[in-house]
Amino acid sequence: MKYIFIAILFVHGIIHLFGFAKAFDLAQFEELKANISKLHGIFWFFAFVLFAYTGEAYISKNSSWHFAAIIAVTISLVLIIFYWKDAKFGTIPNLIIFLVALFSLSSSSFNKKTTQEVSSIFAQACTNSRNLITNEELNNLPYPVAKWLTRSGIVGKERIYAVHLAQKVRMKMNHEQKEWNEAVAEQYFTVENPAFIWKVNMDMSPFIKITGRDKFVDGKGEMQIKIFSLFNVVNEKGSKMNEATLQRYLAEIVWFPSAAISRYISWEAIDSLTSKATMNYKETTGSGTFYFNEQGDFIKFETLRYKGNDKRYWWRVKVKEHSTMNEIIIPTKMEASWMLENGEWTWLDLEITDIWYNRSIEIN
Repeated sequence: MKYIFIAILFVHGIIHLFGFAKAFDLAQFEELKANISKLHGIFWFFAFVLFAYTGEAYISKNSSWHFAAIIAVTISLVLIIFYWKDAKFGTIPNLIIFLVALFSLSSSSFNKKTTQEVSSIFAQACTNSRNLITNEELNNLPYPVAKWLTRSGIVGKERIYAVHLAQKVRMKMNHEQKEWNEAVAEQYFTVENPAFIWKVNMDMSPFIKITGRDKFVDGKGEMQIKIFSLFNVVNEKGSKMNEATLQRYLAEIVWFPSAAISRYISWEAIDSLTSKATMNYKETTGSGTFYFNEQGDFIKFETLRYKGNDKRYWWRVKVKEHSTMNEIIIPTKMEASWMLENGEWTWLDLEITDIWYNRSIEIN
């Protein structure tokens, strides 16, 4: 698709040279029967230059291509109106170029906003808490939690205060959907001031692009899903979202286990393989149950959670595979499900492809 778009840009641009050439008697074209003034000829040439610049900027990934494309299309459309009988078919490539530029500009704006949000939470990350985790810090935890943290390998390692991870994701947008949609995602966490930003890009079809961003910051949650980063499909926030995103954060501390001993999380023993965690941060509270196997690995999380701004349903996260990454054992393949009135809906299947702790964040 990229190369087709580049071809449209350059071919459509070159066609504008025909108007310039006829205006200055450099060549004659049977397709252009109307007389073209020299002033209009200059504008035909200017449109060619802008389309050529747009193509070069697009290839070199220069963000200015969006604006050049929109200006070029505007000039081209005005010229087409003047010479409608001969040039009307030029509206088709102009429409294609305009839509691609608009959607790309919206995506760029959406990514810029997300980048600013990530930069903001990392600016508040506490980088001074670089002390090592000790066995003594696990003494007051329930037995299965302490065993899990020991098993994970965090004892003797630096306390984690910032996380950046990459995910390969498969999603189903509703309970009736049979086939998975492939996606890629990135997520950023801070621990001392608990927060996360999750952004995902998914192709619903060759022509429909979905972008999403979930966040939990300052005890507040928000979920956005957009088509072409432009049209809102989901845009939810409020007290229910606050609680739901806090519970998501709680479930996902298994990727950075030292967060389990944070001041805002309290633990309650249930049995030798199960413990309940409650997280309370900035007037938002939520809880969930952690399940472990005999070896001490985390295997499942369950909670009664708001589904968006709807009512609460049971929400379950199950581990499919563990791996050692950065010398810490974490679940790297997981699936998430809702228990709805019409049955279980496994809507998310993910794999952690990379994870970084306590480093300078490179935001794409």
